[in-house]
Amino acid sequence: MFALNETTVDEGAVLLPMALMGGEMPKLLGWNLPADQQYLVHDHWRGFPAPPYYMHLLLSMLYFVLMNTSLIGNGIVLWIFGTSKSLRNGSNMFIINLAIFDLLMMCEMPMFLVNSFSERLVGYGTGCAVYAAFGSLSGIGGAISNAVIAFDRYRTISNPLDGRLSRVQAGLLICLTWLWALPFTVLPLFEIWGRYIPEGYLTTCSFDYLTDDQDTRVFVGCIFTWAYVIPMLLICYFYARLFGHVRQHERMLKNQARKMNVESLTANRSEKSQAVEMRIAKAAFTIFFLFVCAWTPYAIVTMIGAFGDRTLLTPFVTMVPALCCKIVSCLDPWVYAISHPKYRQELERRLPWMGIKEADDSASTTESKQTVVTEHLQQEAN
Repeated sequence: MFALNETTVDEGAVLLPMALMGGEMPKLLGWNLPADQQYLVHDHWRGFPAPPYYMHLLLSMLYFVLMNTSLIGNGIVLWIFGTSKSLRNGSNMFIINLAIFDLLMMCEMPMFLVNSFSERLVGYGTGCAVYAAFGSLSGIGGAISNAVIAFDRYRTISNPLDGRLSRVQAGLLICLTWLWALPFTVLPLFEIWGRYIPEGYLTTCSFDYLTDDQDTRVFVGCIFTWAYVIPMLLICYFYARLFGHVRQHERMLKNQARKMNVESLTANRSEKSQAVEMRIAKAAFTIFFLFVCAWTPYAIVTMIGAFGDRTLLTPFVTMVPALCCKIVSCLDPWVYAISHPKYRQELERRLPWMGIKEADDSASTTESKQTVVTEHLQQEAN
């Protein structure tokens, strides 16, 4: 007796050694797909046994937690940044845009829950295309949004007087992020170039990086450069320039303080303002670090699939990077809750039960003015 993956031998059925020995046969990936939908299962996955049902349940539990964490966190970001007058500026428009991309990533999760309970793709080809399109749009959009935020932080801190972007300029850059994300979302969606296929346990979908032909390899190389390499280079460049400027500025302040025979020149309002901007920059850099940790494993998997040893890519191995990508979309808003001063002030005012405490800007400004007045009176007295 031979175990067939619900197909005939002519249709690419896989014969397992266990079948030849007469043992109990495990179900293969794609066992519960109808014959007319078997084309969705790439040949690479046909030889793997289907995962036990408890694996689907464990992953669905993780995705359920991530879905709610993303919905609450990014929902609060949109609510506070969108309704608070003190946060309505060009820089914070980029944070709102990133939260929207993160919520798009969250839209995949209810589909994944249904797929996991069904142990197959619900909606077949159409469901796969919608799932993968959400992932592509949110992933590429989030990558270029991080690059735009890095550019904004560099301009704001290196040139505090004239470097701030207006809301119109910010709006144009936000349009650019969406235009940047569209090509490699639309092309596979309509199979103009590339295509979306199931991966892993066949409950998630992504672009095809497994087909062994030149067209697929060129497509994977282009999307890898477009969605990962270019944003990464831009982010590294702007943050390197930013931290270089900060080091130079601090060196200049120390030299000036030494000439004036004082301990520090950072007790004035402008320096406190720059310290606030640095906290925001650190939050943005933390999100960039999370982005690297989340998307680098997935980039490695796709490059192995297109150019390396595909035997390394088991269903479980490809499910883990996909899970990491979902995690980062949930952590982004909470990073700002920890690091963004004005956002923390709004959280303290509107959601006091969260227990967040943040010093008021007005208090800091008053303290700075009092310090300056005190020093002036002391000089007059002397």
